[in-house]
Amino acid sequence: MTAHRHCAYTSQDGRLFLAGSLTRGPWHPEHQHAGPPSALVCRAIEHAAAPQGLTHLGRLTGNLLRPVPIGECRVEVTPDYIGRNAGHYSARLFADGKEVARFTALMQREDDLPVPAGTPGHPLPMAPRPVSECPPCHMPFPGLHGGYGDLIENRLAEGRYFDGPCAAWFRLRHPLVAGEAPSPYQRVAVAADSGNGISAALDFAHYSFVNCDLTVNLLRRPLGEWICLRSRSLLGGNGCGVAESALYDESGLIGRATQTLAVRRRPASPPA
Repeated sequence: MTAHRHCAYTSQDGRLFLAGSLTRGPWHPEHQHAGPPSALVCRAIEHAAAPQGLTHLGRLTGNLLRPVPIGECRVEVTPDYIGRNAGHYSARLFADGKEVARFTALMQREDDLPVPAGTPGHPLPMAPRPVSECPPCHMPFPGLHGGYGDLIENRLAEGRYFDGPCAAWFRLRHPLVAGEAPSPYQRVAVAADSGNGISAALDFAHYSFVNCDLTVNLLRRPLGEWICLRSRSLLGGNGCGVAESALYDESGLIGRATQTLAVRRRPASPPA
């Protein structure tokens, strides 16, 4: 199986995938950004839930146990409980013969139930700026050539990258899996793991702030190709932190994402 240069993954049998260079993240040149593998697991859970008529991803939680290497990876999904209105699923991601991440998900049965006019708090808020009014930008990971920043297209909606609270639109430039169109939920999963990146308040050159997990809650099915993250990173002063993101599509708020951060000072560079 050969990695394709124009997609994140190529598939052999629906469970075994080969990650390409477009999955590369900012922390290590041989490790994936957590967005693409989270979306790959989301895809597997969607496929497992569809025969039960469970079509809405209400929640996806990933515990990121180890860095995910760029190479072969495998997804296993187990239904934990299938009820009348919702199903609970577990999933495991393997790479290099090790379990690298564990996920749980809540899949829900959808019904046509419009929100009554005048309901308090509704209609839900819109993104800070429409995508059509936002300038194109590129995620400038220091020292990273190619990778996740080329997998996605960005437009800046509010603030500045890596300078505190920030909002940005995300759209996949390339398929998640070769030969497939990504689902709306997969588009969200690819983007949602970037909250701690776009809202970084610490200098990449001197600190790392890797997320140990990712939780996404969605109140409805996203519409269209663009997903907006309005994010901020909160630091505890104890090597720990949280990044939180409001998630939007072009029709308004769709949910929220949170990430638990491990904040560390990078080793000092040796003198020249």
